[in-house]
Amino acid sequence: MRSRLATRSARLVLAAAVVTALAATTACGPEDPSETGAAAPSASTSASNSASASTEGTESGGSSDGKGEAEAPAGDKGDSASGDKSGYGQSCGTNDLDFTVTWEAQPISHYLVTAKAKSGITCYLDVNTPSVSFGSGADGVASPVGQGGEDPIKLSGTSVAYAGINAKTTEGEGGKQFEHVIIATSEDDPNPAEVELPDAPTVDKPIVTNWSTKRDEVIPRIV
Repeated sequence: MRSRLATRSARLVLAAAVVTALAATTACGPEDPSETGAAAPSASTSASNSASASTEGTESGGSSDGKGEAEAPAGDKGDSASGDKSGYGQSCGTNDLDFTVTWEAQPISHYLVTAKAKSGITCYLDVNTPSVSFGSGADGVASPVGQGGEDPIKLSGTSVAYAGINAKTTEGEGGKQFEHVIIATSEDDPNPAEVELPDAPTVDKPIVTNWSTKRDEVIPRIV
């Protein structure tokens, strides 16, 4: 009987010893990060760090292709993008102006051309003599007579410039009739204006004066 009790007691003691040993092993294992004050990084913190690193790389001039070259800002691609229009439109082109042609009977019959800048435009007539022709033939081109003239003439708002045309400078009945006159600010202007005349004159060896701001200076005469 004692032998059985002794054996049972020995087993209980052995079991208790095993439990104690396991508890001691667990207590001596790797430390819990929370107990040492260094918490493991969360998923949101890692993502935030990645986004921050990516932003820093872009701001330092890196590009997505890994070549380290940033694209030029859009404002550096030309003066037109930056709105710089300095010097733009200072010379009057034909399409910057409105023209009218009237018949003047005194003191010598002639056609008076009046040029005015279109609304919102300020420009200068830097070529002193207009290019004037009747039709497309060379015989319809008006020859300059060098009368009047101011260089350059500023056109803006209500200011105007005048030029005088004599359609026929020859005697007799020779010549051709035209209902329109072609006017340009220079011979090489790509946009000449075709202006209707108040009548259909006979044209033969026409002449034209220079631009002037004074009407009495543009009465065409053969000198």
